[in-house]
Amino acid sequence: MTTKDYAALISQLIQEHQADIGAEWIAQLEALIVRGTSSSKEQLRSHCQQFLSAFASATRGGELGNIDHRSWDEVRDLLAEISSSRAKSGSTPSETATFVFSLKQPLFAALRQGFGADAEAVAVSSWNISTLLDKLGLYTIEVFQKTKDQIIVRQQQELLELSTPVVKLWNGILALPLIGTLDSARTQVVMENILQKIVDTGAVIAIIDITGVPTVDTLVAQHLMKTIAAARLMGADCIISGIRPQIAQTIVHLGVNLEDVVTKATLADAFLVALERTGTSVVAKA
Repeated sequence: MTTKDYAALISQLIQEHQADIGAEWIAQLEALIVRGTSSSKEQLRSHCQQFLSAFASATRGGELGNIDHRSWDEVRDLLAEISSSRAKSGSTPSETATFVFSLKQPLFAALRQGFGADAEAVAVSSWNISTLLDKLGLYTIEVFQKTKDQIIVRQQQELLELSTPVVKLWNGILALPLIGTLDSARTQVVMENILQKIVDTGAVIAIIDITGVPTVDTLVAQHLMKTIAAARLMGADCIISGIRPQIAQTIVHLGVNLEDVVTKATLADAFLVALERTGTSVVAKA
């Protein structure tokens, strides 16, 4: 028999014994769920029924060795949906792949029952099914990992945005308190945030406070100068505050030119300068 002949017989056997295969498969998976809720178990049963139905339909196409064939589109789409949802819910890659691999035992049992004494048919069909499920299991891991990577990238972006808040201190005055090390990616977020805030508020002064920046090297200084240059292009001048003695010595040592940038030791000092530049008078209370 050809591969297509075996595929047709396998598809027929799955359809004939679908209820028994599904029941055994679900029982195996439920035994692996230690703390599953009733809703999660109901979802698992639904996924198993959908997958088994799609799997039986796909095998009729005869392409048991090529899961990229269009006959497997529905199966791949379903596995991608399941893998993505499990990645988002905190499952592990092995738990996700087990969803596919655990189908082997019920299918092998159905093949042995269906082909009876035909040892060659049992061996060939079992090998085809085993190889096929291995490929589908690996596909779930690929989708799972891709989804995890997307989640990590999104979380990193959110953390970058949270770590660079632009605060409106007064009409026309913004403050950007920086904490931690500046790198190229973070500098880009800093620029985008401060420029957008300048546009939104019409600010003319932006105070960049580096009290929380542990060290200033040539690269960090360059990033600061780029941010200042970008803000100036938008019509806002910048003041750098939080220049501690050690950082001042480092900047001088590195030969970084900050002559055209106003610098202050504290954010309070920088704020006073900003108020003066905007023509705001502050009356001190006794």
